[in-house]
Amino acid sequence: MSEWWTYSLRDLLLFSPRTYNRLFELHNLEWWPLPLATFALGAALLVLAWRGGEQAGRWALALLAACWLWVAWAWHLERYAPINWAAEYFAWAWAAQAALLVAVALRGRFDAPSRRQHRFGLALAGYALALHPLLAPALGRGWATAEVFGMAPDPTALFTLGLLLALPLRRLGWLLVIPLVWCATSGATLWTMASSEFWVAPLAGVVAMIGWITRRGR
Repeated sequence: MSEWWTYSLRDLLLFSPRTYNRLFELHNLEWWPLPLATFALGAALLVLAWRGGEQAGRWALALLAACWLWVAWAWHLERYAPINWAAEYFAWAWAAQAALLVAVALRGRFDAPSRRQHRFGLALAGYALALHPLLAPALGRGWATAEVFGMAPDPTALFTLGLLLALPLRRLGWLLVIPLVWCATSGATLWTMASSEFWVAPLAGVVAMIGWITRRGR
């Protein structure tokens, strides 16, 4: 038997890339046409963030929390857990993020972000909503496997990072932690599967961090 230090992350992967990508196809087909509804919800959240203001921000955070709770149950527990033992822990983390978003929606303090920061966040959220789903067909996996905001974890986390930067929240940093950790986790998972898009979520996380640091320093 080989020593434990001779194993790489790829040796510890419990599922194949084909199995992983098939999950998104099954998920979208089972809940169709819900992906269209979550896409429309994402567009509505962008409008709320674009309009700005405290009330719009509170509504946006509450609706975003519902998306995180839905992904925690429908994706992590119901879809991902059968092939990955860690998915149950992911679900708890996503539920915790939903609770944090609700808490800030109810009691958070809001302020006006700079115009540059506002546009920066909207651009990142817009990518997650409109462009991230195009990765699947662009890489030859077909539209059925597209990862859509409010249905799949990666675009939901990326959209959240952008929306949080665009909203007029006074204290923001601790709301970014779980989405950023997910970006790193997803990147590591895709890297072990030798997926060509493994860098997308981590890079978006780095971009969001730069945006947050810039905002703090303004």
